[in-house]
Amino acid sequence: MTRIGYLGPKGTFSEQAMLESLAIANAGQSPTPVELPTVHEVVSAVQSGEVDRAIAPVENSVEGGINQVIDALVHDAPDVHIIGEYVLPIDHSLIARDALEPAEITAVVSHPQALAQCASFLRRELPNARLIPSTSTAEAVQTVLASSEPIAAIAGSAAAAQEGAVTIKPSIADHESLETRFIWLSREPAGPPNDGAAGKSAILFSGAGDGSPGWLLDCLSEFASRGVNLTRIESRPERLQLGRYLFLADIEGRVDVPGPAADAVSGLEAHCQQVRVLGSYPV
Repeated sequence: MTRIGYLGPKGTFSEQAMLESLAIANAGQSPTPVELPTVHEVVSAVQSGEVDRAIAPVENSVEGGINQVIDALVHDAPDVHIIGEYVLPIDHSLIARDALEPAEITAVVSHPQALAQCASFLRRELPNARLIPSTSTAEAVQTVLASSEPIAAIAGSAAAAQEGAVTIKPSIADHESLETRFIWLSREPAGPPNDGAAGKSAILFSGAGDGSPGWLLDCLSEFASRGVNLTRIESRPERLQLGRYLFLADIEGRVDVPGPAADAVSGLEAHCQQVRVLGSYPV
C-alpha cells in the first residue's frame, strides 16, 4: 500500500491538499497517510524511503517560496523528484478553546507562514497579543485547546471542526485570494507525458561566471530564444560563501521529452557548473 507523507497533525492545510488532490486523481487506491512533524522531514522521508510519496507546500501567493522545503529539496534530497502539483485556496480563521472577545486574547499561536499572512489583521485587531510560532496550523489548535490561558490559534476551519474548537473570527487573511502551491514528491520521476498534455519542469542552476556581468541574462536567453516561458525564478544561498547563489526556475514544458524546453536546458549547461532537473511533470 502506498505510504504518503504530509505535514501533520490531522487538520493541516497539507492534509487538505493531499485529500483533495487524491480525490481529483481518483486513483482507485487507499493510500496510507503518514503524519510528519516538519516540512523538512516530509522531504527527507521520501529521500530515505520511509514514504513512497509526499506532498509539501512550496510557494504561497503572499509570502513567496517556502524556504525550508526548497532548501531540503536542493541540499538534502538528491534522489527526490517533483511529480505533480496542486494549488489550494487558503482561508484562515481565528480559533480558541472557548468563546473569547479579541481584547481578552493574550497570545496567538500558528505556523510562521500563517502569522505572516494575517499580519495586518493581527496588528489592527490584536496589537498587544504575543505571536507564538508552531510547526503547523493544526498543532497550533491543539496547543490552544490544551491551554487554560486566553490564547488563540490561526488555522483553517477544518482543524477547528476536527478538534471541537470555537471559531472567533473567520477569513482573517490579509488577502482574499490567498493560495498555496503544493508539490508531490517521489523517488521515481513522473511518467511519460500523454500526447498534447501540458507540462511543467522545475530546475536549478548555478556556476561558472555567476559573478560576471550579464551571466544571468545569458542563462535566461536560452529560454527566451526558444520561446520557453519561465513561470517562476528565485535564488537561494549556495551555502559555500556569502554572495554565491543557486537559481531555481519553473518553466513551461517538459524537459524529459524532445522539444524547446529540453533544448533550453541543454543550452543552459554551457553557462553553468550545475544544472539539475528537480522534476518534469504534467499540469
